[in-house]
Amino acid sequence: MAVVELLSLFSILFIVFLLLRPLSASKSQTLLPPSPFALPIIGHFHLLGPLIHQSFYKLSLQFGPLFYLRLGSVPCIVISSPDLAKESLKTHELSFISRSQFIAIERLTYSSSLAFGPYGPYHKFIKKLSLNEFLSSRSVSNFASIRTQEYVRLLRLLAKKAESGEAVNLTEELPKLSNNVIAKMMLGNSKGSSNADGRDEEARLVVREVTRIFGEFNLSDFVWFCKKLDLQGFGKRIEDTHRRFDTLVEKVISEREELRKKNTKNEGGNGGEEVKDFLDILLDILEKGSAECEEVEFTRVHIKALIMDFFTAGTDTTAISMEWALAELINHPKVLEKAREEIDRVAGNRRLVVESDGPNLPYVQAIIKETLRLHPSVPMIPRKSVQKCNIGNYVIPENTMLFVNAWAIGRDPKYWENPLHFYPERFLAPLSGGGDGASALDVRGQHFQLLPFGTGRRICPGLNLALQMLPALLGAMVQCFDWKVVVANQKHTNGDERVLEMDERPGMTTPRAHDLICIPVARFDPELYP
Repeated sequence: MAVVELLSLFSILFIVFLLLRPLSASKSQTLLPPSPFALPIIGHFHLLGPLIHQSFYKLSLQFGPLFYLRLGSVPCIVISSPDLAKESLKTHELSFISRSQFIAIERLTYSSSLAFGPYGPYHKFIKKLSLNEFLSSRSVSNFASIRTQEYVRLLRLLAKKAESGEAVNLTEELPKLSNNVIAKMMLGNSKGSSNADGRDEEARLVVREVTRIFGEFNLSDFVWFCKKLDLQGFGKRIEDTHRRFDTLVEKVISEREELRKKNTKNEGGNGGEEVKDFLDILLDILEKGSAECEEVEFTRVHIKALIMDFFTAGTDTTAISMEWALAELINHPKVLEKAREEIDRVAGNRRLVVESDGPNLPYVQAIIKETLRLHPSVPMIPRKSVQKCNIGNYVIPENTMLFVNAWAIGRDPKYWENPLHFYPERFLAPLSGGGDGASALDVRGQHFQLLPFGTGRRICPGLNLALQMLPALLGAMVQCFDWKVVVANQKHTNGDERVLEMDERPGMTTPRAHDLICIPVARFDPELYP
C-alpha cells in the first residue's frame, strides 16, 4: 500500500510540475530578448540559411536589433545596431571577453589560439608579443620591402597577361600574394628552404580548407547528445587538415633550428643588422625564455598555433577585401576614374604608387572604408559571455554566444544614407548639419557603426598590416591596369550594361560567390616597375 501511495504522490508532483512549468518558464523568458518559435532539439537552426549573417539580418527586421536564438542546445543573442554593439563590446566588454571553443577551432589551433582562445595570462602574453614583434607599426615598416616584392611580382604577372591578352583569375592570385607576405614575414621562406614555392602553395591550400571548416556549422558543436558523434564527417576533415599543416610547419621549424645551429658559429660579424622574421623571435623565446613569459608556459606547440592563427587571419581577409574593392570599382567606372586621377596626381606616370603614398590618397582610403562597410571580410563579431549581464532591458545569462552582425550594421539606413549604394564620398564630406560626420569615422574599433576589425581587447591584431597593404595594392592595380571582365562574371542590368555579380559565398569570411576573372589592359610601362 505504501508503494502505491508513493507512486501516486510522484504522479501528482509530476502533474503539478508540468502545470507550473509554463508559468515559471514564461516568467524567466521575459528577461530574455524576443525570440522566434523554436523546434525541439535543433532550436532555431531551421531559420538559418547558408549565409548566416544575412539570415540574422532578416530576423532582425522582424524581431529587432537584439534577439535571442537557441542553436541546438547553445543559447545565443544577435545584435544588429551600433548602440547595442557598443553596450556589449565596450560597456560590458569583460562580460563578453571569451569566445566559444568549437571542435574544429580547438583541434586546428592546438587549443592555443590567439584569435579564439580564452582571455587570460597566455592570451595577454601572446598578444603583446605579436603586437610588439610582428604587427606593430615599426615591425610592419621593417617588412615593407617584402610586401613591395610581392606587389611587383603580381603586377609583372598581370603585365604579361595584358601583353598576351590572357585572362587572369584574381580570386586565385590575390590570396597567393597575401599568403606569401605572411609566410615571408613570419617564416622567412628565403632562409635556407629549397622548396619555398611548393610550401607556400601547400600552406595556401591548407589555410583555405581551415577557413572553410571554421565557417561551417558542425552539429556536434551545438546539440549536446551529438558531442561525440561525427554525423557530418567533420572529424576526418579536421584530422586530415591538422596533419597536413602540422607536417608542413614542423619541417619549417626543424629546418630553421638546424640553420640557427650552423649560424651560431658565425655570430657577431654584422652586429645583428638583419631584420629577424617572427619565427626567429619565437625560437629565441623558446630557447632562452623572456621576462614576459615567466608566468605562462610557452612551447613548440604554441609556435605552431600562432603560425596557424596568422595564416588563417591574414591570408583570406586581405585578399577578400581587395577583391571586393576591385569588383566595386569595375562596377562603378566613375569612382575608378576619380581614384585614378588622385593616384596620377600623387605618383604621376613615372613611378609606381607605394605604401608611403597612402596618407596622400584620401579618396583611395575612402574606397577602402566603403568596401569594408559594405563587405566586411568577417561579417560577424563572435563572443561568449563569461558572466551574467544586462543588455538593454534584458538579462543575458552566462555562457551565451553573442553575434554582433557587423555586416548588418554597415547597411543600417538609420546610420547610413542610401546604405546599399557604393559611395566613397560619404567618408570625405562632413554632414550638412555640421560636425565631421562620416569623414571622421575610422575602422579601428572606436566607431561602432563601422567594425570590420572588431573592437576592444579582442580587436584584430593585424589591423595595421591590412591598412598598410590595402591602399597601396589597390592603388597600384588601379594605376597600372584597366580591366575587361570575362563574360562568365557578368550579369545584365536593365540598361543592358554588363556588371559584376556581387553575391557572397558562405563561410567564416565573406568572399564573392563567383571568381573575379579579368583581362588586364596595361596603362603603365612595366619597365618602370622596381
